[in-house]
Amino acid sequence: AWGTEYTDKILKALEVSDVRATFFMVEFWAEKYEDFVAKIHNAGHTIGTHSSTHSYMSKLNAEEIKTELKTSSEAIEKVTGGKVELFRAPYGDYDDELIKTASELGYYTIQWDVDSLDWKDLSASDIAMRVVNNVKNGSIILLHNNGLHTAEAVPVILETLKNRGFTFLPVDELIYKENY
Repeated sequence: AWGTEYTDKILKALEVSDVRATFFMVEFWAEKYEDFVAKIHNAGHTIGTHSSTHSYMSKLNAEEIKTELKTSSEAIEKVTGGKVELFRAPYGDYDDELIKTASELGYYTIQWDVDSLDWKDLSASDIAMRVVNNVKNGSIILLHNNGLHTAEAVPVILETLKNRGFTFLPVDELIYKENY
């Protein structure tokens, strides 16, 4: 939902480390930065929706949720040509109605278990330490493409976790899609 000032540095760090990630995009960002949507997609990363307007989704009714998901996905699909299947609720704010509605529309709702707190403008070192000290097998790490020091922290995170034996997958390859 933020700008793009640091996105190229993050993409380069992912490329150098041979890591594919998942990017969740808000509709207004996807429309404003279609070139970045294409760049992220063409680099082999998975793209999911992060809603249309970055609302508190638990405050919306089913019809409003459907609109948020459909229009945001359409903005992404217009650029990538692929179907959006993943959804991450803004602020991690969700309720049963949201999960049910998203599922009915064919979305897998994603939550993270490691929050880097990069959105608080922590230093690169603090971001990296929060992540590497809290990751376990199967973790989903929350980072933001335009956090002030995120791009500096990403190479440290990737190198440290790789040295500890971790491998990385986009979320759509990590989650169970059947019998869960």
